[in-house]
Amino acid sequence: MKKSYFDLKGQVAVVTGCSTGLGVQMAKALANQGCNIVAMARRQNLIDEVAKEISETYGVKAVGIKCDITDTESVEAAVDAALKEFGRIDILINNAGTGGVTPAEDMPDETFRHEVDIDLIGTFKVARSVAKKAMLPAKYGRIINIASMYGLVGNKIAPTVCYHAAKGGVVNMTRALAAEWGERGITVNSICPGYFYTPLTEETLKSEFFQNYAKTMIPLSRYGNEGELDSTAIFLASPFSSYVNGQNIAVDGGYTCM
Repeated sequence: MKKSYFDLKGQVAVVTGCSTGLGVQMAKALANQGCNIVAMARRQNLIDEVAKEISETYGVKAVGIKCDITDTESVEAAVDAALKEFGRIDILINNAGTGGVTPAEDMPDETFRHEVDIDLIGTFKVARSVAKKAMLPAKYGRIINIASMYGLVGNKIAPTVCYHAAKGGVVNMTRALAAEWGERGITVNSICPGYFYTPLTEETLKSEFFQNYAKTMIPLSRYGNEGELDSTAIFLASPFSSYVNGQNIAVDGGYTCM
C-alpha cells in the first residue's frame, strides 16, 4: 500500500513568530503539504498578510491571530481563538524568539531576564496552553520547539550568554515535556538551527567577516538558505514521525559537529 508520509491535509498547525523569516518559511512548508495554518505574532498587519498569501498560494485555510507569548492571557486567548476557528490543533511550531548581544560582564539583569522570558518561558506558555486545551484531550500532537545550535554549544563570534542560556533551556525543556507527554500521544522535539539567511540577517551574513567565519567554522562553508529548514519541520510534524520524541535536531551545516 502506498503511503503519503508527509501528507498533512486536514491538520491544523499553530506557528508562533510567524510574521517574518523562518516562521513564515516553515508555515509555508506545512501549507504546501495541505496543512491549515494559524499564524501567530504580535503585529496583526503582518500575520494577516502572511495568512492571505498562504491561503491564496497553497489553497489551505490560514488565519492570523495576534499573540504576545510573554503574556499568559494573550497566549490563552490566542489558543482559544484558534480552537474556535478550527476546532483542533495538531501541530505547534514554537518559533517566536529574540536575541540579545552584550558582553557577559556588562549584561544587565533586565536583558538576561527579557531573553529568558521570551525564548524559554514564552515557549513553555504556548506549549502548555496548546497541549492542555487541544492535544491532551485529542491524545495526539506534534510540538516542535525552535531552539538554536547555540542551545547546544558556546561561541566566540558574539557575546550572547543570555541567548545561549535560554535556548539551552528550550533544549532540555523539550526533553522534559517529551518524557511527560509522550505516553499521552504528544511528541515533543526541537530544531536547533544554525545561521540562516533571512531579511533580517542577510546583510550581516553576506559581510566579508561573516563569510570568512562560515568557511572556518561550518563544514559546508556557508550559511543556510531559504527552504533548508523546511524538510526537518515537515518530518517532525508528520504522523509518521510517531517514534521520534525528545530529540534536538541541529540543522546547522555541521557547525556543532566540530
